Amino acid sequence: MTYYEQMNRKPLPTGPAKLLFIHWPLVLLICAVCATGFLMLYSVAGGELDRWARPQMTRFGLGLAVLFIVAVIHIDFWKKMAPLAYLGAMGLLVAVEFVGVVGMGAQRWIDIGPLRLQPSEVMKIALVMVLAAYYAWLPREKVSRPFWVLIPLILIALPTLLVLRQPDLGTSILLVAGGCVVMFLAGVSWWYWGPSIAAGVGTIWAVLASKGTDWQILKDYQYRRIETFLDPSTDPLGSGYHITQATIALGAGGVSGRGFMEGTQSRLNFLPEKHTDFIFTSLAEQFGLIGGLTLLGLYTAIVMFCLLSAFSNRNRFGALMTGGLAATFFFFFAVNMAMVMGMAPVVGVPLPLVSYGGSAMLVLLGAFGLVQSAHVHRPRGV
Repeated sequence: MTYYEQMNRKPLPTGPAKLLFIHWPLVLLICAVCATGFLMLYSVAGGELDRWARPQMTRFGLGLAVLFIVAVIHIDFWKKMAPLAYLGAMGLLVAVEFVGVVGMGAQRWIDIGPLRLQPSEVMKIALVMVLAAYYAWLPREKVSRPFWVLIPLILIALPTLLVLRQPDLGTSILLVAGGCVVMFLAGVSWWYWGPSIAAGVGTIWAVLASKGTDWQILKDYQYRRIETFLDPSTDPLGSGYHITQATIALGAGGVSGRGFMEGTQSRLNFLPEKHTDFIFTSLAEQFGLIGGLTLLGLYTAIVMFCLLSAFSNRNRFGALMTGGLAATFFFFFAVNMAMVMGMAPVVGVPLPLVSYGGSAMLVLLGAFGLVQSAHVHRPRGV
């Protein structure tokens, strides 16, 4: 920054004035998506508010407070906290191995008093933070040098391997995708991406080839999910049941849907995991293609607002973190929607801010608080 720019730069907001610089359209979009979630949770519970909708509203209120608290804290503080956040999330992932709570065949949660925390949700955000802090510290001329590329790859690989052990393939994919986006935005040379894609293809081949061998990579149920994805009709009452019922619900909704609380698949309990992973199919059955596209439009607007904020931010840490969190959020809802529509294997990824769940709601709202902090405290010119 030149001397002239330093002398004429507008001062950053302080105190309560920071609230005026919050990206309020983004806050309203987040509230709209969460309100959609409350509506759907009320619906799939058969009109019961206390079953899923009210607890989710309580978490949203707490999460919104967290968003504003995080937003008014200076972005430099979060930059300093990034390594500690990563180490803390790694510690929680290791703790899952020893004291984790088992649910639905997976060991992914830790009970902390009245709160059941899923550490992998925390790691999604902590990984983006530490990579953004790393590239903000690293001189640009070193970004593509092999040694300095290896470090972020290790930072991505360690939590990914721990999450795969839980097992949680869906979150593992999100961790890798979010981390790679930060590396790409930081300017890692295109020459690395070709071999990376080849390695990804090789990994897929190895996964498929390992089935039934002594070195089998995935669990048996995960292979059944892949087979079901390729042909759900092979086991419509077993491993193909989820996607078969989801397809029926999606088709039943048509263009305008059956109407609020009129979805037979969810109301008669044919639709599995109707309040978590498959809640989008219930929405599509009740509100049709119009309802599905409306929610997709809200999600897209959130991502676009985050990316515009990132591209206009001259603080490297803030820009990379915002871009990485926007990408992580995009992969979150894209994987869920692709999964329930039969375009991807069922990997157990909930619909962000809509599916029932405390950890995901609180962590995501905290992540948007980081986006707001970067936006509020971005450098301002004349």
